[in-house]
Amino acid sequence: MTTQLDYRKQDTLLVVDMQNDFCENGALPVEGGKAMVPGINAEIEAARAAGALVVASRDWHPIDHVSFEHRGGAWPVHCVQDTPGAAFHPDLDFTDDTIRVSKATAFDADAYSAFDGTGLGGYLRDRGISRVVVCGLAMDVCVLATAKEARQEGFEVVLLAGLTAPVDPEARGRCIRELEAEGIEVRQ
Repeated sequence: MTTQLDYRKQDTLLVVDMQNDFCENGALPVEGGKAMVPGINAEIEAARAAGALVVASRDWHPIDHVSFEHRGGAWPVHCVQDTPGAAFHPDLDFTDDTIRVSKATAFDADAYSAFDGTGLGGYLRDRGISRVVVCGLAMDVCVLATAKEARQEGFEVVLLAGLTAPVDPEARGRCIRELEAEGIEVRQ
């Protein structure tokens, strides 16, 4: 489990894709996804208490999305708009003030990063955000892409490594090395 971060008002806690389809029994499950929920909730509470912004990204695919295997993509059908699988895990403590960012919403384009085509970078800069704290699923896909793009957008980035898990368990070490090489702080 991750040591809780000291949040400030210039921070955003970005919870990546903690959706039913990515947790156990979902269409594209990541082992240990559900077990991270209490730790993520503790981070949400700490971020809110400090006046930090809480953002939750989600895959929000149309039916027949280009990333699906039957369309030649790499993934099984998952996180289809308005289905139970696309919903955030029900035990997450998201409130009405949680900013929800939908990605990969076009039929013909995939997006792994919460910043890809969403306008999130500009929104955070307009709010005076300087540091983005990232957790969620999956470490070797959307979390990796989101953390890297947050850094490319000019934000200080912290990955809460204890509150993310990879699709491929063998990828954890590679992801950490790759993120650290980008100047991202990795907190165990």
